Amino acid sequence: MGKVTGFLEFDRQEQKYQLAGDRIRHFREFTLPLEEGDVAKQAARCMDCGVPFCHGDTGCPVHNQIPDWNDLVYSGDWEEAARNLHSTNNFPEFTGRICPAPCEEACTLNLENTPVTIKTIEQAIADKAWEMGWTKPEIPEHKTGKRVAIVGSGPAGLAAAQQLARVGHDVHVFEREPKAGGLLRYGIPDFKMEKRHIDRRIAQMEAEGVTFHYNVEIGVTKPFRELVDGFDAVLMAGGAEDPRDPKLPGQDLVGVHFAMPFLVQQNRAVGQEPVTEERLVAAGKNVVVIGGGDTASDCIGTSFRQGALSVTQLDIRPKPPAIEDKLTTWPYWPTKMRTSSSQAEGAEREFQASTLGIVGKNGKVTGVQCARCDEKRVPIPGTEFVIPADLVFIALGFAGSKVEGMISESGVALDRRNNVVADTEAYRTSHEKVFAAGDMRRGQSLVVWAIREGRQAAQAIDVFLTGSSILPR
Repeated sequence: MGKVTGFLEFDRQEQKYQLAGDRIRHFREFTLPLEEGDVAKQAARCMDCGVPFCHGDTGCPVHNQIPDWNDLVYSGDWEEAARNLHSTNNFPEFTGRICPAPCEEACTLNLENTPVTIKTIEQAIADKAWEMGWTKPEIPEHKTGKRVAIVGSGPAGLAAAQQLARVGHDVHVFEREPKAGGLLRYGIPDFKMEKRHIDRRIAQMEAEGVTFHYNVEIGVTKPFRELVDGFDAVLMAGGAEDPRDPKLPGQDLVGVHFAMPFLVQQNRAVGQEPVTEERLVAAGKNVVVIGGGDTASDCIGTSFRQGALSVTQLDIRPKPPAIEDKLTTWPYWPTKMRTSSSQAEGAEREFQASTLGIVGKNGKVTGVQCARCDEKRVPIPGTEFVIPADLVFIALGFAGSKVEGMISESGVALDRRNNVVADTEAYRTSHEKVFAAGDMRRGQSLVVWAIREGRQAAQAIDVFLTGSSILPR
């Protein structure tokens, strides 16, 4: 906890943003950090609440010891706060920027709609640790002689690689792309998280002994069997990449695309990587985004920065209440009206809008045909309408992992959603030497869940290789 009476003395103060008219002119981060003294006041608001739901499974999948580092920040011991934070989370500068903060929804003060600004404090601690030089490579004193291959360098693969390297294993990460990070780098826009944060971590991990192999696609350019034969353990952490396909009439019209290629192209451009395929550009166009999640929001912000004339978001769900019923939802993640920074930049939002199909002329999209729907998401006859569109993005999430390539070649068992079957104790697949973690195992989820699974899988692999482990779960 922080100060005993802090929650009574200090109001909740969140980070401010650059004005929308300014921030849409660039792709850099636009949050304005709080002063150190203000962060300490926010940490002081942490209550002596008895049962801190913020760091249980309902609030924080990696079990960040939130009351502890809030108290340390309030007391001015930022270095110990950084040590505490890193003891449960390998990459707090990532989660402090892009996690939706279920911890704040679980905060006891959220019963009064004024939760502790946990996410802001986490980012402040992580950033200060880098600034002060407290975040250093943790090089193992002894090597185990065991070799581990990790496929995928998203948050799950990176977390597992760092943990395993720190206990002395020889870790090799195989990445299909030219740089590490997975969708952290290629899916999440720079205005939410600049990629220098990833580069800094990769340098740290390389100093700790992790070897990265880029432009290597297991199951395509390198056989999976070579990993099984050449390493003592293999971790599959390739993520869930298969987009959910609504198969709408007219979906094949020019100008209709899945969301992720659009985001990947822009991230490559910002990172000064070549874009080999035809560029998808929203400049001067009326854009419609189908879907109500984070990926849809990222398409909105990217479209505005490219110069879109208008952006409309279609959400099949009813418009949620402004404030949830605390007595029936707290401390769990509630359904309530949320407006992302991208949506606040000028997007039109249509709720209870069922997409019936895409309409066009001369092979090109001209609009999206919709209808209002009832609470069961069934279109209501007579409510049809068309939204003009020059560019349409389908952002309905992911159906599971891509089976072609590594998964099919590996022969591991899959569930009905094409997720690799492995439990959350051993994280072992149907193949004795092969493990799975992150979205490839659990399906589409949050970065913080991927970090948790990567850490736990690392502990399980360490036990498999050596018979015991000092790594935390």
